Amino acid sequence: MALMLRLNDLRYSVAGRPLLEGATATIPAGHKVGLVGRNGTGKTTLFNLIYGHLALEGGEITVPQGARIGGVSQEVPGSDTSLMDTVLAADTERASLMARAETEQDPTAIADIQTRLADIDAWSAEARASSILRGLGFSTDEQQQPCANFSGGWRMRVALAGVLFSQPDLLLLDEPTNYLDLEGALWLESYLARYPHTVITISHDRGLLNRAVHSILHLEDRQLTYYTVPYDQFAAQRAEKVAQAEALNQRNKARIAHLQSFVDRFRYKASKAVQAQSRLKMIERIQLIATPQEAALRAFTFPEPEELSPPIIALEGAETGYDGTPVLKRLNLRIDQDDRIALLGKNGEGKSTLSKLLSDRLDLMAGKKTASSKLRIGYFAQHQVDELVVEDTPLDHIRRLRPDHLPARLRAMLAGFGLGADQAETEVGRLSGGQKARLSLCLATLDAPHMLILDEPTNHLDIESREALVEALNAYTGAVVLVSHDMHLLSLVADRLWLVGNGTVKPFDGDLEAYRKMLLSSDKPADPKPEKKKPPRPSRDQILEMRAEVRKAEARIEKLDEMREELAKRLGDPAMYEDENIAKMEAYQKKYAEVMEALERAEAIWTRAQDKLDRAEAQ
Repeated sequence: MALMLRLNDLRYSVAGRPLLEGATATIPAGHKVGLVGRNGTGKTTLFNLIYGHLALEGGEITVPQGARIGGVSQEVPGSDTSLMDTVLAADTERASLMARAETEQDPTAIADIQTRLADIDAWSAEARASSILRGLGFSTDEQQQPCANFSGGWRMRVALAGVLFSQPDLLLLDEPTNYLDLEGALWLESYLARYPHTVITISHDRGLLNRAVHSILHLEDRQLTYYTVPYDQFAAQRAEKVAQAEALNQRNKARIAHLQSFVDRFRYKASKAVQAQSRLKMIERIQLIATPQEAALRAFTFPEPEELSPPIIALEGAETGYDGTPVLKRLNLRIDQDDRIALLGKNGEGKSTLSKLLSDRLDLMAGKKTASSKLRIGYFAQHQVDELVVEDTPLDHIRRLRPDHLPARLRAMLAGFGLGADQAETEVGRLSGGQKARLSLCLATLDAPHMLILDEPTNHLDIESREALVEALNAYTGAVVLVSHDMHLLSLVADRLWLVGNGTVKPFDGDLEAYRKMLLSSDKPADPKPEKKKPPRPSRDQILEMRAEVRKAEARIEKLDEMREELAKRLGDPAMYEDENIAKMEAYQKKYAEVMEALERAEAIWTRAQDKLDRAEAQ
């Protein structure tokens, strides 16, 4: 098999700290590879070494002669050039040939140019560029607009479109889904899986690492290890290796303790001195293997809110928008404290608008919104991370909000979000993106909110931290409203899907996989007679997820049933119907009706989840 990239005995340090020491790996041509490792291990540095932007201290990087390496380093400039022309210009060979074709006079040269243009399929270029731009969220009209009309995040998408269009032989992508929505991320997964050349992508998105790549390059302890499996299989293999290493460490620690006890007893006894020295040498030869201690570094601890009566928010015929222009209409929605809701829909359809309405950042233009008088809402969005004061420390940020708390308590709050003593005193400008996100999440949840609205909370979080966030959200007793491109997060946390589109918000009847298939097939002509295929057997992980959904539904029913029983008990008290208690009795009756309605919905969710699990287990 042809080789695209050989990394041999790489050595590189930053400020005296080794990032790579003897790192070696070989990537075959055409392979789709996910480069993974904890934040700060040197993944982006490795990309810069491959590009040649940094000089190796030792070792060698080899690519085939003439191979083109491409990636996205920065957003495209805010110029007057249209998105379409910007993407077309990214294929420099085509652009050069087209320019020469306009001026060339020599018949032989003209023939050569036209032959090469045909070889690179130059005449379908606009259609290919348009397809890529559309997949990344740009309408046909927007593709003809100047780049200056779009914000930095959208211009990053244009830069990504350009490098995908130019099709380098080795495509290097660093967290490409961080500036995409769910719809764009799912399109990119599908595109990369079909990409005709070699791809290496740094990503913490498990969906992309399972569906778009087939191999994992793991950077840990300054070494590279290549696994020819998707991420979930890699994670299972690595977990087994970690468990074996930790078991070996425990045995070696016990052996060291046994040898040390002999040394301590007989070190100064002449008849045993030689044996004591021998055992000291044995202790020196026993190597303890460094194993990841991730749990202490990835914690999220959300404070627990008190319980409110359902619903905590209800919208009836609601309408909202900006400057007198409605964006969302006909909103008839209800949120209970135990709801886990994912907002689906393309960028620009109104997901952020709904989030702002729910969090009181946007007013109603019509209709009715009711909310519990005690309701507290925590709101997290990427712009809040960007608005942190870079000169201040995390301790400074939290002290401003809790000036009466002792420093020890403030540090404990930060530690609950994985920000230890060192990070608490470090200027925000020197923190990693993941550490800044942790700080923003900590600040958003200080008041123990009854509802969390999270807009792309996993950007800059590594995979271990994302798993910890899943665990924390599932343990959290408040409502959660999620906007995220991370399918794995949504599948494990959300049990209700709302589709934002066509100026309103409606429940989505299918699951996330059905939504993914709907998106990927939306640009393809429908098959008039689709072939009936036997559904694939669900994987063990899918069945575990289904069982988790059933357990969550059962817990919700149990909780609502307890509330129903308590209200029924109060309404069964004859004193409740005396004149002085009539208002209280009517309030309890209203709450009882609301709980019964919520219980009916919860039982319907449980039925669907159980039926889905039964079908899966039957397969």
